[in-house]
Amino acid sequence: MSADLVLTNGPVFTADPLRGPAGTVLVRDGRIVAVGADEVRDRARPGAETIDLAGRLLLPGFQDAHVHAVMGGVELGQCDLTGAPDLEDYLRRVRDYADAHPELPWISGGGWAMEVFPGGVPGRELLDRVVPDRPVYLINRDHHGAWVNSRALELAGIDAGTPDPADGRIDRRPDGVPAGGLQEGAMQLVARLLPEVTRAERLAGLLRAQALLHSLGVTAWQDAMLCATNGYPDVSDAYLEAASTGQLTATVVGALWWDRERGAEQIPELLAKRDKHTVGRLRSDSVKLMLDGVAENFTAAMTRPYRDSCGCATTNAGLSFIDPAALRAYVTELDAHGFQAHFHALGDRAVREALDAVEAARRANGFRDTRPHLAHLQVVHPDDVPRFRALGATANLQAYWASHEPQMDELTIPFLEPALAARQYPFGDLLRAGVHLAAGSDWPVTTPDPLQGIHVAVNRAHHGSNHPAFLPGQELDLATALTAYTAGSAFVNRLDDTGSIRPGFRADLVVLDRDPFRAPPAEIGDTAVAMTLVDGEVVYSA
Repeated sequence: MSADLVLTNGPVFTADPLRGPAGTVLVRDGRIVAVGADEVRDRARPGAETIDLAGRLLLPGFQDAHVHAVMGGVELGQCDLTGAPDLEDYLRRVRDYADAHPELPWISGGGWAMEVFPGGVPGRELLDRVVPDRPVYLINRDHHGAWVNSRALELAGIDAGTPDPADGRIDRRPDGVPAGGLQEGAMQLVARLLPEVTRAERLAGLLRAQALLHSLGVTAWQDAMLCATNGYPDVSDAYLEAASTGQLTATVVGALWWDRERGAEQIPELLAKRDKHTVGRLRSDSVKLMLDGVAENFTAAMTRPYRDSCGCATTNAGLSFIDPAALRAYVTELDAHGFQAHFHALGDRAVREALDAVEAARRANGFRDTRPHLAHLQVVHPDDVPRFRALGATANLQAYWASHEPQMDELTIPFLEPALAARQYPFGDLLRAGVHLAAGSDWPVTTPDPLQGIHVAVNRAHHGSNHPAFLPGQELDLATALTAYTAGSAFVNRLDDTGSIRPGFRADLVVLDRDPFRAPPAEIGDTAVAMTLVDGEVVYSA
């Protein structure tokens, strides 16, 4: 038998409602055996290994309930614009990447922010200046739009006469000529021409992402896009290989992609995919249904129309990617097969359509333990807040988005009716209504660091920001935010022996470099991960 492991001399956040804070934990054979000094003293065997917490906080491993790990890992190896401060730095990075990779027929990557460009629309001529001879395709940081150069548009045959697809938009100049931005489904007009990312590159991306996520304390996650279609890459082979060969050290739930161009005839295929993609530490019994787009490009489905740059109401209230009546039937059948429904629902109309679908499934099938969850929730109508609890639907929060920053202040708030703008990311309202909360990052859309998301959940502002709190009164306390990212996401992931520190549970644990409860809330973002354990084994140490 392996030696016991005792973690002691520091506070323990158990995320267990039946147990308060503790100071010592005993681990044996990958499981938590005892919690509390007296219990550990009675149960520990001679020769136990000890980790001195030295006042640092021990808590359950973070679980990301909505992430695109392979996509993020692959993009780390491409032309990465994440965090660049301005347009000139974007262009410098693109030029440097192209110069460093003369062998590539396409320059691809992403991470740019819409607020860098006037009106959020990037220009193709800018890319033409630095890469005139090869096509360039760069996804923006929310992955709902792409920036392309003239060569890419030429190869795709996109010109002033090209119609917009039903589920997207080609950004255009006043004369109809494509400007260089492609929104939602229009991205596929160019993306279909990109050289395919190889299987080896996808596996390398997954392992790169896994190392990063472990370094941030993440021990399990739900990947929101397995077996994707509709122009998105399928990354499932990377998970299959890693899970089959023992390279997957995290526990992963795969959310199988719902093809919005098809109907219920794909459900038998999803059943077969569930079986195929359940191996080792991978289980794929969730289905991802993308209901709408994003607010900043006016494709999130709202109950009221967007406004134009003059503040006048338009006729556009966003897109419903799946017919609401059909959605109710689809979710009812998926629920009957034991699938979890994982919704992308960003606008308040999309949130309502998702809850209507869950309600239809509950009426038809009863309250099955399928644990549906709605991700993003940028705008939620007050009438729908109590429906989450009534229907047993989890609110899956991407807390990092709930702050004042240019994309919010310049590209979102001015174009929403004030009543909609005032209902954004209503974490406090959901908590007060007794709604179950989970949390995720949506990386590579934004940072995968749970502690930065938790900082925003508590402060409603980014760490180090001088902006005022975004819609104060909707913040969470630190304990609630930590619980959402641990026990809350473990519930969504149906990993019922994880997410809390209690006897019998798996020893998926994180040691922080300090105790954030002992510092002001404004300093939560200073916290970092010192050590991550999966099944009692160290997978990261600072």
